[in-house]
Amino acid sequence: MAPKAMAYTLLCTILGCALCACGNDDGAAQDEGPIAGSDAPAQGDGDATRPAAGDGDGDAIATAGDGDGDEPVDTGGDDTGDDAGDDGSMAGDGDDHPATDDQDLTDPAPGEYALRAGLLHANSEMAVAELDGLIYVIGGYPSTRQVQTTVQVYDPATETWDEAPPLPVAIHHPVVVGVEGKLYSLGGQGAGANGSAANVDLDLTLAYDPSTDEGWVDLEPDPPMTARGAGAAGVIGDRIYVVGGRPPAGNAFEVYDISDNTWEALEPLPQVQNDRNHLAATAIDGKIYVAGGRYDSGSFTGPITDALDIYDPTTGEWSSGAPMPRPRGGVNGVAAFGCFHVFGGEASNISEPNNVFPDHDVYDPSADEWTSVAPMPTPVHGVTGAPFIDGLIYMPGGGTSSGGSSGSTIFQVYRPALRCDGS
Repeated sequence: MAPKAMAYTLLCTILGCALCACGNDDGAAQDEGPIAGSDAPAQGDGDATRPAAGDGDGDAIATAGDGDGDEPVDTGGDDTGDDAGDDGSMAGDGDDHPATDDQDLTDPAPGEYALRAGLLHANSEMAVAELDGLIYVIGGYPSTRQVQTTVQVYDPATETWDEAPPLPVAIHHPVVVGVEGKLYSLGGQGAGANGSAANVDLDLTLAYDPSTDEGWVDLEPDPPMTARGAGAAGVIGDRIYVVGGRPPAGNAFEVYDISDNTWEALEPLPQVQNDRNHLAATAIDGKIYVAGGRYDSGSFTGPITDALDIYDPTTGEWSSGAPMPRPRGGVNGVAAFGCFHVFGGEASNISEPNNVFPDHDVYDPSADEWTSVAPMPTPVHGVTGAPFIDGLIYMPGGGTSSGGSSGSTIFQVYRPALRCDGS
């Protein structure tokens, strides 16, 4: 084993599950995938053991679980799992997690991963966005499932974390994007009476301008957006396209124009099932790409899909792209060098440790094909948004076990080797 891989293994031993995915059920360590400087396989060879993906028409749907009653029961559609220990603790549980000096801050080679300083607070079911070179981790909840107002801020230039003004209301499963000097938090779900995650759908359009001291402002567009949580978004110019979400959002698709503070309903996702949620979306060359996700209530035990749908604003029409290598829900995604990277996710009974997908697949729009690259060293789910800055994809936080009780402080980065922009 190369020295940096040995260092990563030692790091996992010292810091435990908060920074590295815990082992399989028999206690053996999970396969890592390449960390910068390791002797793990190169990207593109990580799909040898994956199940075949549907029938190639983009509509394949897999029902997570085998129907034998052993899957965790969804209690209200809020990602509750049965993976917590007897004391309710899980990987990443705890209070503050300041950055440590012994983490592997190596600059990864193309096609490899590395770590960055862990989040201040363990988190999952949150949104991540970039604005002016800073990375914001917004809302969500840790393993306690107490919904947060916290906004954590990471500066890649100094490798340090800080906090920004909190949200005016506790939110999980929001969509957040940075556009023209402001952060926009759209929709999401709120907390119940005891502060715990609940299916309280929100139609909030919130904005934060770091150059002022106003904090978050409710823009109160009229009419408001469709109330939704667990959707996704892509940005084209000054327009934010928001798609999908848990019931009652259905397959709603709409666009927010920041120039005049208005929402406009668009043609819904053309799906065979309703309520597609926990999906990934991005914008590439003036089109919106939507990949994966799951249906029905949003529980990780529900049916998942490998569909890739493409929206062209110039025609107002949807089309289908090549399906993902296999169905996945709870995914995250980002555009990098003209490619659509889709990684992570969760389901039940999927023959993966902790029922979390390690898959990292890359779609080339010009070739209409997917390439499977090196899997995530620590598979995660429960994150929407992943900044791409100076050649690195930033993947902060996320749940390390299926369900909503494993929010972590892990902070992984990946340097893409594939390019789809012709350069």
